[in-house]
Amino acid sequence: MIYFDNSATTKPYEEVLESFIKVSRDFYGNPSSLHGFGAKADQLLQHARKQTAEIMGVHPSEIYFTSGGTEGNNLAIKGAAVQHASKGRHIVTSQIEHPSVIEACEELEKQGFSVDYLPVKSDGSVDIEDVKRAVRNETILVSLMHVNNEVGTIQPIKEIGKWLSKHSQALFHVDYVQGCGKIPLSFEEGFIDLCTVSGHKIHGLKGTGFLYIKSGVQITPLFSGGNQESKMRSGTENTAGMVAFAKALRMTEEKRKTSIKHLWYLRNYLYNEILQIQGTVMNTPIDGAAPHIINFSIPGVKGEVLVHALEQVNIFVSTTSACSSRQKKTSRTLTSMGIPREQAEGSIRVSLSYGNSVAEAERFVSAMRNIAEQLSKVIRRSK
Repeated sequence: MIYFDNSATTKPYEEVLESFIKVSRDFYGNPSSLHGFGAKADQLLQHARKQTAEIMGVHPSEIYFTSGGTEGNNLAIKGAAVQHASKGRHIVTSQIEHPSVIEACEELEKQGFSVDYLPVKSDGSVDIEDVKRAVRNETILVSLMHVNNEVGTIQPIKEIGKWLSKHSQALFHVDYVQGCGKIPLSFEEGFIDLCTVSGHKIHGLKGTGFLYIKSGVQITPLFSGGNQESKMRSGTENTAGMVAFAKALRMTEEKRKTSIKHLWYLRNYLYNEILQIQGTVMNTPIDGAAPHIINFSIPGVKGEVLVHALEQVNIFVSTTSACSSRQKKTSRTLTSMGIPREQAEGSIRVSLSYGNSVAEAERFVSAMRNIAEQLSKVIRRSK
């Protein structure tokens, strides 16, 4: 099997699974319990928090464990909106955000907030001048993703954050789910107030992640209950999951330092080879994109047809983001980039991890050539 759908989810490291099992088996006490057995679980949880904070270059008190990207984005956006509604009811985001951002903003619009969904350029990037024009006195939040989950475009987070810090009181939220472990991001240099990370995108377990909340920043919790996570996220803590998350984060960061050139080699090889296949059109920009995502199309052929054709030879890719693919909607990201509808409907996403090999990339290219040739014959006959 060749698994090229790592932006949807990644295979957990064996060490991550082992740590989850060990903690679940030997330290299953409730971290909030007063007895010593619960205290041992709490010590593990706080150690995981400290490890995570050290890797991200922040203070442990700024790390709030969550169930992943969707919860983190909702907590950041809705929590900031509710907390600061008295200061203003205006939010700025972009047209190409993850559904957990777009739909959270749409819900807030129903509650009387106004949202500007910024356009993007043909390469999928937000123009900082559009941010400057959109932000006004009543803007309380700007929310943008670091790496686009469909085409891999890297947004100018540092430049936008720096401008906001000097010209606006708005909080700056960054969805770092796709960038974490591939493209380093300094929360301090980006003047980031809130930042979302998900565990299952970095070879951790599903249902794990964190929201960074900068010291001094206040948002309203979404859950009521036991006041866990410093009253920010009620619910019995997933100790084993968070220990596993910290291990996955550490291992992925180590692999980034030692294997990022390998990932770039795979990306560039695939990018160039795919362009040579007759009928293909590239949607991911050649420059300014992350090393693990390649999006391309065969106009006239539905993306799901390509996905299933590759599946027949045991190669797994996807169309849009995993959260949208089953809805079979045309990619909002691609249409926002100005890509024609027919081309957008024929798109597929190849997403890599450090564990993928050159041999797998070569097999993919060979399979894609055969599939494209067969489909071109079918298209010619139908005409």
